[in-house]
Amino acid sequence: MRRESDVPPREPGTAVETGPDPVDARLGARLAELRAEHGWSLGDLADRSGVSRSTLSRAERAEISPTAALLNRLCAVYGRTMSQLLSEVESAPAQVVRAPEQSVWRDDASGFVRRSVSPPLPGLRAELVEGRLEPYADIAYDRPPLPGLEQHIWVLDGRLALTVQGTTHTLTTGDCLRFRVWGPTHFHCPGPEAVRYALVVVRP
Repeated sequence: MRRESDVPPREPGTAVETGPDPVDARLGARLAELRAEHGWSLGDLADRSGVSRSTLSRAERAEISPTAALLNRLCAVYGRTMSQLLSEVESAPAQVVRAPEQSVWRDDASGFVRRSVSPPLPGLRAELVEGRLEPYADIAYDRPPLPGLEQHIWVLDGRLALTVQGTTHTLTTGDCLRFRVWGPTHFHCPGPEAVRYALVVVRP
């Protein structure tokens, strides 16, 4: 693990330096494929996503591990949910998704762990995610991956402060918030314990 002093300055909220990782390598290759499918240069994608060309290039080459904020921006450009994108670098999901087979993705930069409990499946519009935020962690998304995306968030343990359309909702164990995403959202764990929640995503 690199010490903080060893890590060079990076674009805020975009990526964190890591060693080689097979998932990052597959994800980088898929991001490069998507850009090629659209016929975009790195400059074109940078203009559309608001992410620098150098960060996009390094993510495609798996030189950095993308953060949740960066993936959210790319999902918005490519018209995918994050679960759809991540599922494209894994094998096709079975009808029964056993606990050991549920893929887990970590954003160490923001203290976020994401388990894909029920990943996207052709013919189904909903997916189920388990999220975990470490105490005092923050995740800010500047746009939805798909405008009008329906979300239901059920807090399983702890407290979650979630800002949607400029209104902050403080949720505790057992509370559920449901909404459609049209603009920025902000997830915050006010502590002192971590928060764990179930997220149901329904594509419009």
